[in-house]
Amino acid sequence: MKNYYLAVDIGASSGRHVLGWIENQKVCIEEIYRFENKLIEQNGHLCWDVKRLFQEVVEGIACCKRYNRIPKSIGIDTWGVDFVLLDDNHEVLGNAVAYRDSRTHGIDKKVYEIISEPELYYRNGIQKLPFNTIYQLYAVKLQNPKILKQAKNFLMIPEYINFLLTGEIKNEYTNATTTQLVHADTQEWDWELLEKLDLPKQMFGMIHLPKTVVGCLTEEVQKLVGFNTEVVLPATHDTGSAILAVPANDDDYIYLSSGTWSLMGIERRIPDCTEESRVRNFTNEGGYHYRYRYLKNIMGLWLIQSIRQEFKHPYSFDELCTLAKLGSYFSSVVDVNDASFLAPKSMIRALQDYCERTNQEKPETECELLACAYHSLAKSYADTVREIEDITGKSYSRIHIVGGGSKDDYLNKLTADYTGKEIYAGPVEATALGNILVQMLKTKDLNELREAREIIKRSFEIKKVGSEG
Repeated sequence: MKNYYLAVDIGASSGRHVLGWIENQKVCIEEIYRFENKLIEQNGHLCWDVKRLFQEVVEGIACCKRYNRIPKSIGIDTWGVDFVLLDDNHEVLGNAVAYRDSRTHGIDKKVYEIISEPELYYRNGIQKLPFNTIYQLYAVKLQNPKILKQAKNFLMIPEYINFLLTGEIKNEYTNATTTQLVHADTQEWDWELLEKLDLPKQMFGMIHLPKTVVGCLTEEVQKLVGFNTEVVLPATHDTGSAILAVPANDDDYIYLSSGTWSLMGIERRIPDCTEESRVRNFTNEGGYHYRYRYLKNIMGLWLIQSIRQEFKHPYSFDELCTLAKLGSYFSSVVDVNDASFLAPKSMIRALQDYCERTNQEKPETECELLACAYHSLAKSYADTVREIEDITGKSYSRIHIVGGGSKDDYLNKLTADYTGKEIYAGPVEATALGNILVQMLKTKDLNELREAREIIKRSFEIKKVGSEG
């Protein structure tokens, strides 16, 4: 009898439920439900609609009953850094404010009055991003201190959904590290740092590793979905799950998890919390079984997605690639990680303003705007490769691109051109697969990570990409 596993993979723009199982020594997957996710405005802030997210999660789980594919377990992954605070009655305090909200503007400077930026990095090795949880929590402390005083539990988004499904509260390692509040050496909450910042320590629970059982579905949820099963912790941070599905077991590659964000780096067993690493803005996020995802966050396909929304014609992504190729004559490039691109009212205007500020030709046509975005992304990948090689003193032969962005042949070819590396694209569904692999490792359907990555390699098409030339 086959064991079925359900991955609930929620991104910033959409979520999906993917069933996975092993058949003929290969992993098979099928998407059974998809839903939209978007930011809403509440009390002047950009927020996640967590009530609707939970309703969509339950609706997708119920599809398993309709298809007569009852999963042995369920795992949920989402983006990092965002959270909810619960009171004594397990009710949400305030709103689930999103990382693209402006509440953290200037908060980093307030934090650095208490602990310097170099010392903070030395403790946790996490890349400075203005929306990291540490700055969000300190913003709450300064702007709405009553909420922190009432808070009894700190839960990141997937942990809160797990709580709604099971009634059990558990913090998970890979997502916890994105808070910038976990010590890189102890791999536990940095209690001394929390004390320095005067953040209530009692709301931070024990940190659990992927494969940990959260609990079974509550009776209420069982009535809604028609069955009972276990909820298991995958790598609840979506990048942590995606990296698990990279189809390689050697150390001669750089990975690129390509989506709304691009995450580019290597796996390490020891964190690099040096000053050079900090200045170059690399991060040491937690990975499966206490590995470190040594990577850089790059703005990613957010630029192209945002530009597309402003065009009058609803171009397909293939059409966007064609337009970008037609604009290949256009030479202006931008720093895709510039703060002006995080949440602009107009991405087109932001690109044009950046080019004007840097004395470059301003993109005007659709072709020029897309060419600017595509070439800027590929250049940022090449810059990051060089930095990784400088820091490690090692040359890497290839790049494995996983995730939805691995379908973008044009960007993949530009990446080959700019980096000079062999490019391998796939699997597309890396995040859901990584989520499913952890559940399979928990039940011993797979015995170890090496076996899991081998089965991915033989189960899915991995395309070798030529350069654009």
